[in-house]
Amino acid sequence: MPSLTVENYLKAILALAEPDGAVPDAGGDAAGDGSAPVSTGRIATALGVSPGTVTSMLKTLDEGGLIAYAPYSGARLTRAGRAIATRVVRRHRLIELFLVQTLGLSWDEVHDEAEHMEHAVSDALVERIDAFLGRPEVDPHGSPIPSADGAIAATADHRLDACDVGQRFEVVRVDDQSPETLRGLSEAGLLLGVVARLTRQKPLGCVVEIDGAPVALDAEQSAAVFVRVLG
Repeated sequence: MPSLTVENYLKAILALAEPDGAVPDAGGDAAGDGSAPVSTGRIATALGVSPGTVTSMLKTLDEGGLIAYAPYSGARLTRAGRAIATRVVRRHRLIELFLVQTLGLSWDEVHDEAEHMEHAVSDALVERIDAFLGRPEVDPHGSPIPSADGAIAATADHRLDACDVGQRFEVVRVDDQSPETLRGLSEAGLLLGVVARLTRQKPLGCVVEIDGAPVALDAEQSAAVFVRVLG
């Protein structure tokens, strides 16, 4: 079984290669999964470690057949590495949903808890959780939950800060695990499933209208919200 460190590296590479988490299994081979290489610097920033530490670990993962790594180019997951990464993401997102739906935690409380638990639960328990929850498709933040075979549904949403003024939209995903950002969106009433209208784009955020009331979002919040445009 891969170590916690190995799982965290592979999950980070998956997240950085495809920010929406929907990496297509378009064939790939032992040399990589077909996605763009992820640089050492980006991995170091994501994991909060030094570039030198990352380089050493990437060489180990490359030797183990879990990534394809080339100095000055970056790392890509192999089929074996992607299988591990998607399994960890599946555990994480199902645990988050379980904590929200069963234990009543809010969406800003579950990420750190799931980070610890995802490495400890067995695949058998994860399957029981999946069945108990009714085979859900998304986690509490709207991100797709990988299937048991590692497939992740592609998303067709748009960032709120890239939408046109006047467009109506439905909030379908929030791509930020910061408790502060999630609490701010909750306080603003911008939760999953909420329908609103974009009334103003600003250099440092935007203004939306929810049930006739204007709500101002800062740049971090508006960049984190993904929507389905309604017209």
